[in-house]
Amino acid sequence: MGIVKISDLMHENLRVAGNALSRSINAQAEHWMRIGMLAELHPALDHREICQLLIRAEQAGGFDMATLSASLAPPAAPPQAAPQDVPRRPAAAPRKAMADARA
Repeated sequence: MGIVKISDLMHENLRVAGNALSRSINAQAEHWMRIGMLAELHPALDHREICQLLIRAEQAGGFDMATLSASLAPPAAPPQAAPQDVPRRPAAAPRKAMADARA
């Protein structure tokens, strides 16, 4: 366990939120850190989805960042055509050659 220094205002915010939600100050801080960490790692998720994810993680045995991240990994992209299979537009003629042809 480590010690994290926070501002007095943040400590008061943690105390108020923790009391309102029947959590200790440390439990409230950990909750906010988990949500913030997941929000930064997966910005497409909203608060509701993150909370549902945390509930499912707890039901499956607890919060494990590696497992959560693996379950949220985007599906693998379908294989793309090899460069030789991609139709190409004909190369444009150089401007000087086009000017000479007009003259």
